[in-house]
Amino acid sequence: MRTSDEYRQDLYRMKPNIYVRGKKVGRDSPDLSGGINVISKTFDLVEDERFRDLLVAKSHLSGKKINRFTHINQSAEDLMKKQEMTRKLCQLVGGCIQRCMGCDAVNGLSVATFAADMEHGTDYHKRFMEYVKEFQERDLVAACAQTDVKGDRSKRPHQQDDPDMYVRVVERRSDGIVVRGAKNCITMGAVADEIIVVPTRAMTENDKDYSVAFAVPADTDGVKIISRTSRLRAHEGLEMPQGEIGDDENMIVFDDVFVPWDRVFMCGENKYATLAAHLFALFHRHSYTGCKPATTDVIMGFGALIADYNGVYGRHNIREKLVELAATAELVYSAGIASAVHGQKTPAGTFIPNEVYANVGRRHAGLNYYKELEILAELAGGLPAALPFAEDYLNPETRPYIEKYIKRRADVPAEHVYRCLFGISNILCSSLGGTMAVAGVHGGGSPVMEEIAIWRSYDFEEKKEIAKYLVGVKE
Repeated sequence: MRTSDEYRQDLYRMKPNIYVRGKKVGRDSPDLSGGINVISKTFDLVEDERFRDLLVAKSHLSGKKINRFTHINQSAEDLMKKQEMTRKLCQLVGGCIQRCMGCDAVNGLSVATFAADMEHGTDYHKRFMEYVKEFQERDLVAACAQTDVKGDRSKRPHQQDDPDMYVRVVERRSDGIVVRGAKNCITMGAVADEIIVVPTRAMTENDKDYSVAFAVPADTDGVKIISRTSRLRAHEGLEMPQGEIGDDENMIVFDDVFVPWDRVFMCGENKYATLAAHLFALFHRHSYTGCKPATTDVIMGFGALIADYNGVYGRHNIREKLVELAATAELVYSAGIASAVHGQKTPAGTFIPNEVYANVGRRHAGLNYYKELEILAELAGGLPAALPFAEDYLNPETRPYIEKYIKRRADVPAEHVYRCLFGISNILCSSLGGTMAVAGVHGGGSPVMEEIAIWRSYDFEEKKEIAKYLVGVKE
């Protein structure tokens, strides 16, 4: 397993192909440091006794100890450990841990490639598992690039006026394929070793050129990463863990990128490209049943803390709001547990979550995220949006006034109140907070996508039969 320093040095050696605010930058750019800090936790905590049992797994391929973020889930226990690991790490960084992208991609493809081979006699699964061995041995970080730019939403991939609106194969060669297109809304693509590409939707016979899955190093020739970065900064004298985190959301362009056959995991099998799209989403929504409760934990913690500092913690109306947050967090987490317990072993050997429970949990989280922010805003009042800048708080000329006039309970230091409000302001009023709010709704699939998955997989016919029985309808 790598150390965080080795991860950073590997990133810094990559070719610069990232564009931020009009400039091409290397991965040592300060703009990317927040995301790198977040990912680094997944390496640093491997030897921490609080996290070791969650972060370390045994590879079913090599028998070696590996980072769980590279593991192919073999059991319900594996899924629950991944979920618990995700929640605890997200609590530690105050938001998304980001590395689940690659983990969920390799799990989904392990099933889809096996199924494709069973029908078509291809060797996708064998080459993919060779890739997984490398992925585990090198302890790689991967971004999953699924969401195509999609163009005209009323048209399928092959119907688009511009055929590049979905990533597609433009050339098949003896040594590999050439792909063109772009993926959008790709978290942590700028701080990943690898980009794993999977389809974004169900594909038809006419969409075979778009039915492609593959992996490339993130600095491969022709890959251009246009990054929207955001991060929090703790000023000297006001250091805090929250001030170390950041995020990058990316448009990843594939400008006639060559992919050797040993890194091509689907090419033209539209039925199984559809399955690959579905399975990444399923695994990722299960991951959300770990990370979304953690973000609610953070919101809940700040809400409870500012209420305590204000001297109103325990009041009926405060309790009501905090209990609502707790109920949301634990219902979503419980759905993830149920999804693991009621999951199933596939012929590929990979253990997959139950579709209904995973989607119910993710949908509930997405529908409630802005409500959670509303509760935090109600508990905190308007000051997070009007809080004096840290520079003014640290200025000896203005600090005494700020401390005097934000003072709450006599036994709570004014600095504690300022730090709490500063943290709440980061959640509600910063660029990163805004990014995380939209991601809280749409990341891993918008609520409407969960509704489609639930409609497709839930047994409504059984419920109709219950109703018929209860009123004596016989057919």
